[in-house]
Amino acid sequence: MSKENNNLETMRHSLSHVLAAAVLDMFPEAKLGMGPAIENGFYYDFDLPRTLIPEDLPILEKKMKHMVKQNLKFERQDAPIAEALKISKKSGQTYKTELIKNLEKNGEKSVSFYKTGSFIDLCAGPHVESTKDLGAFKLSHISGAYWKGDEKHKMLQRIYGYAFATQKELDEFLKNLEEAKKRDHRKIGKEMDLFCFSELVGAGLPLFTPKGVVIIEELKKHVETLCRNFGFQKISTPGVAKLDLFEISGHKQKFGDELFLVTSKYKEKLALRPVTCPHMTQVYASRPRSYRDLPIRYMESDKMFRAEKPGEVGGLNRVYAITVEDGHTFCAVDQVKDEVKGLVKIIKEFYTDLGMFNEFWVSLSFRDPKTPEKYIGDKKDWDTCEKILKEISDEMGLSARVCEGEAALYGPKIDFQFKAISGKEFTIPTVQLDFSTPKRFGLTYTDKNGKDVAPVMVHRAILGSYERFLVLLIEHFAGHFPLWLAPVQVKVIPVSEKFEKFAKKIEAELKDADLRVEFDSSDESVGKKIRNAELQKIPYMLILGEKEEKEGKVAVRSHKESDLGQVDLKKLIEKLRKEIEEKK
Repeated sequence: MSKENNNLETMRHSLSHVLAAAVLDMFPEAKLGMGPAIENGFYYDFDLPRTLIPEDLPILEKKMKHMVKQNLKFERQDAPIAEALKISKKSGQTYKTELIKNLEKNGEKSVSFYKTGSFIDLCAGPHVESTKDLGAFKLSHISGAYWKGDEKHKMLQRIYGYAFATQKELDEFLKNLEEAKKRDHRKIGKEMDLFCFSELVGAGLPLFTPKGVVIIEELKKHVETLCRNFGFQKISTPGVAKLDLFEISGHKQKFGDELFLVTSKYKEKLALRPVTCPHMTQVYASRPRSYRDLPIRYMESDKMFRAEKPGEVGGLNRVYAITVEDGHTFCAVDQVKDEVKGLVKIIKEFYTDLGMFNEFWVSLSFRDPKTPEKYIGDKKDWDTCEKILKEISDEMGLSARVCEGEAALYGPKIDFQFKAISGKEFTIPTVQLDFSTPKRFGLTYTDKNGKDVAPVMVHRAILGSYERFLVLLIEHFAGHFPLWLAPVQVKVIPVSEKFEKFAKKIEAELKDADLRVEFDSSDESVGKKIRNAELQKIPYMLILGEKEEKEGKVAVRSHKESDLGQVDLKKLIEKLRKEIEEKK
């Protein structure tokens, strides 16, 4: 973590203490939970005598600002465990008492408190020197949260706040946040009729409408064409497997309770797949392989399943059923560098076509050398993998940052980080090297000397899951998709019933040109029809009346360029086909 980020985290954590002090001032009987710094701000959990309402937040914020103006010091005080327990019990802070007892069980002999004015809180720190160093902040919202995140424990009330070093940064963040609300994928997805949910089907299981499927299929067609040109072959594997498969791969241990177990009267131990990697190893293992066959590249776009916590499921960001665009290459060590370079070029081309390749940074996600037990595989293999990825970053000018502790279970990776309008970062494209999985499954190929050697497995995802990628696309374009992705590309609008026959002829010609067309035969006024098409964010509208029928032309309105006037239909079709093919 950079010094700047570290200072910001310290400031945000210090603000959580000021919030706790304000809450105690408002509710002297409040029981304090925990209050860490988080991305863009902080929160604190409380056990309170009544349910908070939004109107409480400005009151608490005013109390916090009053404390800030007093320039109160954050003073550390250390105490032996026994004394700390007495202090905590005397104050009636039951949750803090529980934390101290846990520290005692872990062998701690003393704990630290921080005093800010008259407020004292159990905390390991660090904190800013005084409240004058707290920057700009704003309390944002209230939610429920189980104590220690365990649903078996009591539900507390959590107060969130945003915090930045300067008021300018806070204002900019709040402005982006407001824009993000307008672009919320759940709101736009409903307005554009892209997906829906059903209580009977269940939360976390989205249903994609015809319009939503159009976008997914266009993305699938494009990414698979790019990958096929690089040598990937499409395969199909079942969404369920014997539990043994995931035990060998290590995913049973990794996902644990997130696995959906499947039972039948025959008592077979099966599970819905949480990843496709193990299945692909078995396609490779289905026949003997030679060094002449390598690299072997498989791709598949299909469902995976993970049992997320019910409270964490929402929209398309966190779902139970994930449609993943996935690919794996089996190759020799001396082929790895060229393979990864080729995959990075695919990523660059795909995101360039979406106008998004200038809004990212690259992470070299390496292991944390301090916690080797978190990873599987030989140290020598990890060293080789990390060296190769660093060389690729240097040779391709990716300016990648080394991020220790961000590696996958089985190997290091290159992650491309994209930023949403809200400021939140998404890891989507990724290329991961894996020396471990092939060895676990006993995968081999015969080298030039007739010796059996384990291949390297290169995992790659260009767009990741279609669900999460659709979130990014909707919010990036605010629903104004480029023509090649738009669910409906052209809306045909006759000005009255009298011109419907002419309009139907135009519709047929557009469909013959392989354009996605919608015909508006409603009784609404022309103005209302145009307005409805604009709300649906349809790129082009053709307004057809007496003049158009007489001259054999079409009046065109563009969602981006407004009124384009009368145009010859064949020329318009040529223009639209070119726009689609060039993926502008």
